Amino acid sequence: MTDPHDDLADRVAATRAQLFDTLDAIEDKLNVPKQIGIAASKVKRGVDENPVPYLAGLAAGVAVVGGIVFTVLRRR
Repeated sequence: MTDPHDDLADRVAATRAQLFDTLDAIEDKLNVPKQIGIAASKVKRGVDENPVPYLAGLAAGVAVVGGIVFTVLRRR
């Protein structure tokens, strides 16, 4: 016959382990420097695999900023 206290202790231990895992996952998501590092490594890997979309995005960004600067300077 199983002791109900052993069963309860096992459930508490399992719940505690699950809580620790959940707290670790939340901490990882809220760790901004770590998330920036992960995003930067993804971008770097993407640029290494296929740089064309990143270069096109960069060119579009430069064109937008250039257009804004041109418009502001022209209105003066």
